[in-house]
Amino acid sequence: MDLQKALLSIRSIGLPASLRTIRYTLLRDRLERQLRPHRKGRRALQPITPGLVLTTRLIPSGARFHFERADLEVIFLAPDLVRITWQIFPQTRNTKTPISYVEPTQGFANNYALARHRWPDVTDKWQADLEEMTFSSRAMQVIVQGDGGLIFRSLDGKILREELPPEYLDGVTTHRALLQPEEHIYGLGERTTALNRRGGNFRMWNSDPGGHYGIGKDPIYICVPVYLSLHSQGAYLAFYENAYPADFSFETTAEARFEGGLLRYYIIPGPLPRALERYTELTGRPELPPRWSLGYHQCRWGYKSDSDIRQVAAGFQANDMPISAIHLDIDYMDGFRVFTVNRQAFPNLKELAAEMEAKGIKLVAILDPGVKQDPQYEVYREGRKKGLFCKLPKGQVLHGLVWPGWAAFPDFTNPKTREWWGSYYLRLLEAGIAGFWHDMNEPTSFTAWGDMTLPLTTRHDFDGRGSDHREGHNLYALLMAQAGYEALRLHCPHRRPWLLTRSGWAGLQRYAWSWTADTETSWEALRMTIPEVLGLALSGLPFSGPDIGGFSGGPSAELYLRWFELAAFLPFFRTHSAIGTPPREPWVFGEPTTHIVRDFLRLRYRLMPYLYTLAWQTSQAGHPLVRPLFWADMADRRLWDVDDAFLLGESLLIAPVVEQGQLSRRVTLPQGHWYNFWDDTLYTGPGEPEIPAPLEQIPVLVRAGSVLPLAEGECLTLHVFAPPKGVTPAIPPATLFSDSGDGYGPSRVDHFHLRPTPSGFELTCQSEGEYPFPYKTVMLQWHGVTVRQAQVDGVETQVTDNCFEGGPFSRIEVTI
Repeated sequence: MDLQKALLSIRSIGLPASLRTIRYTLLRDRLERQLRPHRKGRRALQPITPGLVLTTRLIPSGARFHFERADLEVIFLAPDLVRITWQIFPQTRNTKTPISYVEPTQGFANNYALARHRWPDVTDKWQADLEEMTFSSRAMQVIVQGDGGLIFRSLDGKILREELPPEYLDGVTTHRALLQPEEHIYGLGERTTALNRRGGNFRMWNSDPGGHYGIGKDPIYICVPVYLSLHSQGAYLAFYENAYPADFSFETTAEARFEGGLLRYYIIPGPLPRALERYTELTGRPELPPRWSLGYHQCRWGYKSDSDIRQVAAGFQANDMPISAIHLDIDYMDGFRVFTVNRQAFPNLKELAAEMEAKGIKLVAILDPGVKQDPQYEVYREGRKKGLFCKLPKGQVLHGLVWPGWAAFPDFTNPKTREWWGSYYLRLLEAGIAGFWHDMNEPTSFTAWGDMTLPLTTRHDFDGRGSDHREGHNLYALLMAQAGYEALRLHCPHRRPWLLTRSGWAGLQRYAWSWTADTETSWEALRMTIPEVLGLALSGLPFSGPDIGGFSGGPSAELYLRWFELAAFLPFFRTHSAIGTPPREPWVFGEPTTHIVRDFLRLRYRLMPYLYTLAWQTSQAGHPLVRPLFWADMADRRLWDVDDAFLLGESLLIAPVVEQGQLSRRVTLPQGHWYNFWDDTLYTGPGEPEIPAPLEQIPVLVRAGSVLPLAEGECLTLHVFAPPKGVTPAIPPATLFSDSGDGYGPSRVDHFHLRPTPSGFELTCQSEGEYPFPYKTVMLQWHGVTVRQAQVDGVETQVTDNCFEGGPFSRIEVTI
């Protein structure tokens, strides 16, 4: 028992609630003792391995192998996507007679992580001998060795990944792959370490760290068993489709140890951008979000009434600060009962929502999965009557402890539960709520000691198959998000769903955004935000961001400002804080903080055309908005460990200030030419220049050759950052996506091609789509050159300070 944690619980939530917490924790411990095996003899000392291969059978797109103590299936779903499934058996086979292959069901009954289930056959080529069998696709080779080892090669013969035979011992399956000395590992979901996971140990078990967390805390809210490898021979992505508790470590080998389920995983060769494309084709890509969601969000655990919300909105108006959404934390509910409204504090939520909507502000409401144990409460009564809550091993409804006290937990592995739960969203939608924020969904149940979740013996439906919480835990938030997403699609078919979730698993990107949740308030936690968000992005979760200023404390004006400057360039842009912390609205710190924050807020909205286009591109190809610097040049090993800066799309490099008192910082530049966004200073990479970072700025660099679209009211300004003379732009043509900002109506895409000419540059625009051009005017602002003359579609145009009006155009020629 953790006595210190128990005493802290008593102090924070009171003695009666703490006694209930102790009671629940004792119940959990008693239930979990049932899982401990009763062994009459000694435990097995030697792990079970596949043994030698006995028979092989070719099948479309792959083969099935029967070993002495295991079955192996190798299937190419695409030329660059191979699925491996191992089933290990305790007994030794004494025959070489082919054994009928049985498709595994445990853990894969519904493939919750997957978005695509059907793939065309892959044309293959086999080479076999007594020692090994080689399968070659158009993108890679897989070699199956006689003892169960696997080798993955690129077509030029380089080894991407070399696996040892799997091992099974006392219910745990261990899988290892050899690592190159220089090999770097990325991903694994939300982690609090450096971006490179090499040398670390990581637990796969979504966890509430309990109020706040800092560097090194593991695990936390979103654990995803996917990682990317980068080494001198190439790159690959590995995804394990197993939701059971697991431990990953990366020393001389990449080791994964699963405490249940079958060993099924997918290997995708690099380059890494292409691997993420294929991975998100497998597990799903996010829908294009509503445009408002990319704006600024304000929240606080402690906005207790509609007057608080009105006061916050008035503060933004009085300080001339733009805002897109205000979030309602648990205080808006009636006694913390989910899907209810406290009518004393919020007497007319629909009227409040309409009032905010008129100001351009959306309301987002929090939802927790815990349903208060109250027979008079409809949600509890109906869920219990229909048998839709998680159960104890003998069939009784499980009750845990969360904000409303004793509560039942919906079993989201049951499709009937998801449909039933989703029906209640309509109540809040009709009251004007525009988006939903899922919290406490690891799932969390308060405990006096140990893991804050449901007993491992808790029973889940799993679409009639049945299983316990060891398999259901990591899937819980994913399936809650699916329920919410499907409800919003059903009840509001004319609007795009917007959900935010604290927890999740592989495939979450199909349904919801995430955030880094209850970080401590410190400079170290600010620094940690960058690798956290990058790690989520490389795990297929592209829309995330922090609680600006940290969740749990009172930041200084400088810390809040530097956190705000970082968050202004992240997909999710929100200030939030815990109850009892000092006020955190952007104007409370006084000058000069207020006017600097205002400038970054306005810059965020000026960047909206660029951000919205990146969001659309993510929905199309799966590339994250925020990317590590090595994305620009994976051959440059200097970039492999950089996690204090990031790329925002193809054009921007953001280098936040993460140290107190720092007024300049060294920035590692990828190859190429980079402009300082603030003053057009040109830097050349590779290099590490020291760049000014006064309080009112952080280093923001623009890649030469970029056409950066910024909105200035109803005017679109295309900022053209010219490459140096004789240099051809090394980035793809710029793209601008436009539509109404929500719904599923027409859209348009404008492609801008910048080309050097003997006398200057040519900029052409090609358009597609039915949506009308949404800006009244177009301005062209050129950087890095002096424009002497300009022609827009053959018509001479006046140039003032390197700027001229172009309007919607097809071709612009400038003379420098």
